[in-house]
Amino acid sequence: MLYLIADQLGFPGVLNLIRYLTFRAGAAAITALVIGLIIGPKFIGWLRIRQGKGQPIRSDGPQTHLAKVGTPTMGGLMILTAIAISMLLWMDLGNRYVWACIFVTLGFGAIGFLDDYDKVKKRSHKGVSGKVRLLAEFAIAGIASWLIVSGNGTELYVPFYNGPVIDLGPFYVLFAAFVIVGAGNAVNLTDGLDGLATMPVIIASLAFFVIAYMVGNVKFATYLGIPHVPGAGDLIILTACIIGAGLAFLWFNAPPAAVFMGDTGSLALGGALGALAVVTHHEIVLAIVGGLFVLEAVSVIIQVYYYKRTGKRVFRMAPIHHHFEQLGWSEPTVVIRFWIISFVLALAGLATLKLR
Repeated sequence: MLYLIADQLGFPGVLNLIRYLTFRAGAAAITALVIGLIIGPKFIGWLRIRQGKGQPIRSDGPQTHLAKVGTPTMGGLMILTAIAISMLLWMDLGNRYVWACIFVTLGFGAIGFLDDYDKVKKRSHKGVSGKVRLLAEFAIAGIASWLIVSGNGTELYVPFYNGPVIDLGPFYVLFAAFVIVGAGNAVNLTDGLDGLATMPVIIASLAFFVIAYMVGNVKFATYLGIPHVPGAGDLIILTACIIGAGLAFLWFNAPPAAVFMGDTGSLALGGALGALAVVTHHEIVLAIVGGLFVLEAVSVIIQVYYYKRTGKRVFRMAPIHHHFEQLGWSEPTVVIRFWIISFVLALAGLATLKLR
């Protein structure tokens, strides 16, 4: 909105700063952070009143989690509010990639909200049917992928490799939708401890801030041998919004958490990362940068598959962060060590920009 106003005025005087992506990204991060910190206390109080007993806690989970009974969920609404206002203020709304990412973020957030609402209403950790949820997610991701592909091509770029690209043709839309849905659910599975998902999402967003900026700049893209996507640079503002809103939420989500983001936040943030990866043609790199999320998702898949076939478990409990809790690690220990892993993986993902 501010960009369009400044553009119509010809960017006079100090408004000329709005031309620069880096300035708008910094302003967006600060805006989202401030909004999140301001609305946080009243928002959490409102959720506590509306939800009463808060998010249902699994009785078969780690016993230390029973102390969290009464903690409200749906804190993702606070994150999405900060992101949405900041994006509308600082992004170029004439960019198709911007609208595709907004559609995924808010659409996945709506699905997560319905799931959280169902859990709170029924007083059960089981929400909306998994099949219904996946169908809705693929519908949203498919529309967004089609919008992205219509101006972005169908090529799949492989990191560490500078040879011919793989053109998936019409199958790329399905592949892109799978990436977005997979990212959303992987982050959702990671969100099981106070602060566990929030900081890795922030770290991954920092990595994609760099990737989106490089991909959107023809000189950097040519030098690094990565795909150039005109207009992708504008998405650094989305990553900045996620970082600012994430830091504000972490202020209230730090152990012991005053609020949980719930599926409302985790699905939305994961979907946003997936959409960013599709726009920048760094889908495979997302699996490296977000390797922690992949690990969490794979641990659940392995556990379920092996248990159905043998009646035995590979891990003491899945997702894998609960396995380490069952081994005797304290919750803060698991969280901080997983943050470190996430940071190392983000650096490894960024290394692929040059190692081609």
